[in-house]
Amino acid sequence: MIIPLCLGVLVNSFFPEFLKIGSFTTAVFKDGAMAFLGLFILCTSAQIQLKTIGRTIKIGGTLLILKFVLGSLLGLIVAHFWGYAGILGISPLALLAAMSNANVGVYASLAEEFGSEDEVNATSIVAINEGPLMVFLALGASGVTTIPGIQFVAICVPIVVGLILGNIDSDFRTFLAKGQQLLVPFFAFPLGTALDLGDLFKGGVSGILIGLLNIAITGGISFLICRWLFKKSFPRNVMGWFIGTTAGNAVATPAIVAQFDSAWAPYVSQATAQVATSVIVTALIIPFIASYFSKSRR
Repeated sequence: MIIPLCLGVLVNSFFPEFLKIGSFTTAVFKDGAMAFLGLFILCTSAQIQLKTIGRTIKIGGTLLILKFVLGSLLGLIVAHFWGYAGILGISPLALLAAMSNANVGVYASLAEEFGSEDEVNATSIVAINEGPLMVFLALGASGVTTIPGIQFVAICVPIVVGLILGNIDSDFRTFLAKGQQLLVPFFAFPLGTALDLGDLFKGGVSGILIGLLNIAITGGISFLICRWLFKKSFPRNVMGWFIGTTAGNAVATPAIVAQFDSAWAPYVSQATAQVATSVIVTALIIPFIASYFSKSRR
């Protein structure tokens, strides 16, 4: 995610006219982000199996709710007191995008290494938080942003189509699973072309701060809550740390939100850079934290 995003930033910084020559070049490398991202969301939702039951749902649902509530709270507080612009150069849009979306790839790898089979199986449920849906729910429920009903439907259609396809036939699910990896560079590169190097430098320190807040709040607090909730069935669990990350595709969320509420448009470029920084920071730090707590609890 980060490499093609950075390549897009470099091309836009040094060869911006190349992206405007038209035809397939512009369609794929400049204007294709939303189409590729929509297809990615469809492929991701196809991996969610509705027949999943029992402890898997309990674990996945708990982590999903914790990530949504803890990840949205700080952003909504900032929006309430400081408005769209936020504070210290950090907008609510950046906080919501970075903190309410866990990196499912990191979750899956950590659950495989440090978790139980039920925690691994919960990946399909945790995957629901990837994409802009949770941010829209937080903004809509709080009244910060009014999302027209038809637009909310437009967001959900790829999710519903993916759910249907993935559950009516396992072959569909297997086929669409390939799109989760294949499509990432294709929406990451055009997202990068919306930025230049100046934007990334501006997002540096504040993006690191967002990443550290994400780790402490959604990772640390979730760890304590999950340790208490599952102290009998999973006494050695460290699953709460697994969601203290920022999803790679959360980089697209600021632009998607601005599509439906233009009041956020002035903050998209900086928020995107900050979210990208948070993706890197959390992906690098969380595995070490999970490993440390897993070993210390044995």
